[in-house]
Amino acid sequence: MIVINSREFRENQKKYFDLVDQNERVVIKRKDKSYELTSKIKNDRFFDDPKIKERIEKSLKSLEEGKGVKLSDQELKDLFGL
Repeated sequence: MIVINSREFRENQKKYFDLVDQNERVVIKRKDKSYELTSKIKNDRFFDDPKIKERIEKSLKSLEEGKGVKLSDQELKDLFGL
């Protein structure tokens, strides 16, 4: 992963677009925010996987059927270690 500031990105856009095309992660920091540069053309290793798509569809169907579990903000923080 490469982390750069917005000025560096503006001055060398081609370089960073080429790196993203080579599957490098590029993060652009601007003040107190960060942005990840991604390509919409490249395959998404998660959502383009038929097994993952099937699991997502099953999960959404379960939620529609009321089989989901609602977690509190604190439970979510604990789950993700925040």
